[in-house]
Amino acid sequence: MPYRRTENVVRRLAAREQAILNAALSLAGEGGMEAVQIAAVAKRANIAAGTVYRYFPSKTDLIADVIATVSEREMAAMRRAADAAPGPLSALAACIATFAVRALAERKLAWAVLAEPIEAEADAMRLDLRHSIAAEIEARIRAARTRQLLPEQDARVAAPAIVGAVLEGLIGPLAAKPADAAAARQAVQETTLLALRALGVIDARARGLVAQVPLV
Repeated sequence: MPYRRTENVVRRLAAREQAILNAALSLAGEGGMEAVQIAAVAKRANIAAGTVYRYFPSKTDLIADVIATVSEREMAAMRRAADAAPGPLSALAACIATFAVRALAERKLAWAVLAEPIEAEADAMRLDLRHSIAAEIEARIRAARTRQLLPEQDARVAAPAIVGAVLEGLIGPLAAKPADAAAARQAVQETTLLALRALGVIDARARGLVAQVPLV
C-alpha cells in the first residue's frame, strides 16, 4: 500500500518550507541577494543546510521563490490600493504611491528583487516583476486616458519610465536615505507628484491627489 502523508506531516513540511523562505527574505532585506546563501539561510531558519536543499535544490531556486513571493504581495497591494480609490486618477496616484511607499519601507529587499545584479537564471523572473509593476501602472494610465483625464500619450512608454523614476529616486544608489518617517513620507509624495506631473496632471490637481493617498 503506497505511503500517504497525513495532514500533520503536510502542514509540518509546508511550515518548514515557509521558514526557509522567511529566512531568505530576511537575509535579502538585510544584505541583498548576495546574502542569500544556503548556509546562512539554514542558520537563520535553525535547520541543517541539507534540509534547505531538500526544498530548494539550488540557491537560484531559492532566489526565484523569494522574487515570486515579493511579486505576489506587492502586486496585490498595488491593486488593492488602486481598486479602493474613487476614480481613475485617484487609482493611478494610489497605484504609484503604494509601489513607492512599500519599496522605500523595505528598500534593500526592493532593490534586491528589482535591480540588484543576480544570476541570469533568476534575472528573468526579476524582469517579470518589473514588467508586472509597469503593466499595472500602464492599465491605470489607460483607464484615466479613456475618461479623458490625461492628455494623449503612449502608456507603454510612460509606465516603465515611472517605474524607473521610483526606483532611482527612492531606492537606487543615488537616492538619499530618509532621516525619519516624515522624510520618507515626503519622498514618496514628491515622487508620486513627479510621476503625475509627467503624465500631464496639472499641478494643483496632482497635489490634491497625492494628499488624498493613504500612505500606509
